[in-house]
Amino acid sequence: MTPIRVGLLGIGTVGSGTFHVLRRNQTEITRRAGRGIEITMVADLDTVRAKAVVADLGGQDSVRVVADAREVIASPDIDIVVELIGGYGIARTLVLEAIAAGKHVVTANKALLAVHGTEIFAAARAKGVVVAFEAAVAGGIPIIKALREGLTANRIEWIAGIINGTTNFILSEMRAKGLDFGVVLKQAQALGYAEADPTFDIEGVDAAHKLTLMSAIAFGIPVQFDKAHVEGITKLAAADIAYAEHLGYRIKLLGITKQTAAGIELRVHPTLVPAKRLIANVEGAMNAVMVQGDAVGSTLYYGKGAGSEPTASAVIADLVDITRLHTADPHHRVPHLAFQHDALSATPILPMEATVTACYLRLQVTDEAGVLARIAGILAENRISIDALLQRPNDGAATEGAQARTDVIILTHDTVEGEMNRAIAQMQALPTVLAPIVRIRKEELS
Repeated sequence: MTPIRVGLLGIGTVGSGTFHVLRRNQTEITRRAGRGIEITMVADLDTVRAKAVVADLGGQDSVRVVADAREVIASPDIDIVVELIGGYGIARTLVLEAIAAGKHVVTANKALLAVHGTEIFAAARAKGVVVAFEAAVAGGIPIIKALREGLTANRIEWIAGIINGTTNFILSEMRAKGLDFGVVLKQAQALGYAEADPTFDIEGVDAAHKLTLMSAIAFGIPVQFDKAHVEGITKLAAADIAYAEHLGYRIKLLGITKQTAAGIELRVHPTLVPAKRLIANVEGAMNAVMVQGDAVGSTLYYGKGAGSEPTASAVIADLVDITRLHTADPHHRVPHLAFQHDALSATPILPMEATVTACYLRLQVTDEAGVLARIAGILAENRISIDALLQRPNDGAATEGAQARTDVIILTHDTVEGEMNRAIAQMQALPTVLAPIVRIRKEELS
């Protein structure tokens, strides 16, 4: 049988990994797919480098390298277009043009799908082609297939994931070495774990892109990145990580989405997780996703969230899936977002003020009588109950001539976010509170 012919848009880290793994494991892949899968065209603006990469991987005699991606899309010999350019701009244009040309598309571009997924999936459905995106979330972990197919019998209750390796590496180093964020970020950049401009990672945007896609698949809703609550890790201090550890918790940047009676929570932020949970012990640049289903219970998916070959593994899995379904009736394919397109729900995304979470609070206060009583009173007035309280001397107390001060650490029970916001504003206004109050949300994940 004639092999499926693939055109690659971009041959950087993931593209070269895809090329290499596909050629190395061609025999096994063909046995699984039922026919061969071959990359026959590559588009890259730097054709000199691209030709060198192709030659190094042994494809110089069988692969045509061009500078214009539209040549790949227009070629009648190409069955599947793999988009590995990234970003929202030209990638969106090329993906839509590939769909219009009747090509199936495989992409690792979570940003593109989180923002423009509704438009792209609708275009693909109208043309009867597939847009596959396993590589867009958690690298080599097959979480999209698990949500879309493996857990299809379940009503998904919630998902919580470490889905950005850069931030997990930074938090792991902060905890292990007692260092502050800025110091570890520089180390991460030097080691190649963080980009020169790490904004998307450290501010939580990358994780929110991925969470948006998982939420849509889990709950059968359109992708709605613009409604996600997003916080990064830039304001975390080594002291908070140490205090959390003392209380039996670890801090992770989690993407969390839950289905509640009032709507769907969609949020990314630093989170205290009990140290005994498996996900709390995921260290370094690794990823992990917990999924709670009503039938299966709690499941955990763990592995590398980035890198050349782990991500290539997911890209090629999509290529195999499309190859198997290449001649199938489009109506019999697995829907892009798991649910049939006309059965997507209009369930609203909850505003952050309406979500319910427990919290960790750290207040730097003057060390004098009555301070704790006033703080506890404000919390009580806002219907917030205290789960645990810890008081520790602050370094400022040792400064000669300075006002004695102490750190008060409070763990609360579940409360509505809006009520917590009011309580924090009232406590911050107290003259005995000497620094901005630190608030980190807490999830038991049980």
